[in-house]
Amino acid sequence: MNYLGELISIGVAFSWTATALLSEFGSKRLGNLTLNVLRMLFALFFSLVLFMLVMGNPLPPGATPEACGWMLLSGLVGYVIGDFCLFQCYIIIGSRYGQLFMTLAPLAAALMAWITMGQQMTLMSVVAMFVTLLGISISVMGRGEHHRLSLKLPINGVIFAVGAALCQGVGLVLSKIGMDHYAPVAGMPEWLIPFSANFYRCVAGIVGFFLLLYLHEGTAPLREAVHDRKGLLVATATTIFGPFVGVGFSLMAVQYTAAGIASTLMAMTPIIILLPSYWLFHQRITWKAVLGAVISVVGVSLFFLG
Repeated sequence: MNYLGELISIGVAFSWTATALLSEFGSKRLGNLTLNVLRMLFALFFSLVLFMLVMGNPLPPGATPEACGWMLLSGLVGYVIGDFCLFQCYIIIGSRYGQLFMTLAPLAAALMAWITMGQQMTLMSVVAMFVTLLGISISVMGRGEHHRLSLKLPINGVIFAVGAALCQGVGLVLSKIGMDHYAPVAGMPEWLIPFSANFYRCVAGIVGFFLLLYLHEGTAPLREAVHDRKGLLVATATTIFGPFVGVGFSLMAVQYTAAGIASTLMAMTPIIILLPSYWLFHQRITWKAVLGAVISVVGVSLFFLG
């Protein structure tokens, strides 16, 4: 089928849009830490079921001790720190702006790969960074009372959003290093490696989030969440659309089309999320918001197409 990879990529962008919106609702209902503990638990369960169906063994296959170490570190950075910041920014500035700032993740990944793996920063990568930053600036900057420009979002929400993007980019590079240490077992399909790697990331995530929850609020919020059917449904849907379906189909997309095209189409979430955020959360859409989102996505595309 022609354009199958492109269609899958667009589907992934919609899947991640649903994840962002559900996460904003779930974070406000259950709390940031409680929702993330549940997400990690559900992701581990879905992973075990997948391994059992594909390999006949619920344990994640192929990981060497070095791979486990890198993936646990990736989970600490990408899930515990990154998702904590991301979900906190959803509570403060909303999923629409949160996803806009997430277009900074390729910038962080490029810098991290340059530092740790010696990958060269091309001129196009530098241009992409400035274009992405320009798009974000157009969306989040407004006219101030005493200055020509001022930030129209709470500064703590912006700090959390930038932190989330940086951690996602760094976590991605750490995952890449970890997966390079994998030794696939007999009969293990190549597409299963990222799912096996993500299992260890989730292990780090659940330990980290549970410790944070226990130290901050105790286990009472988690016990209450178990009896919240609507909250559990949202947490389940967030897990399915995000780290499970989103990851799986993003890997499938690059099998049918160029990685650059797939990555660009999957990065359209800041544009797709504009209308749902208006319908669900009554966030006003302005021409600056649309223009900024489009420019940011163009910036992301330059990272992969340059």
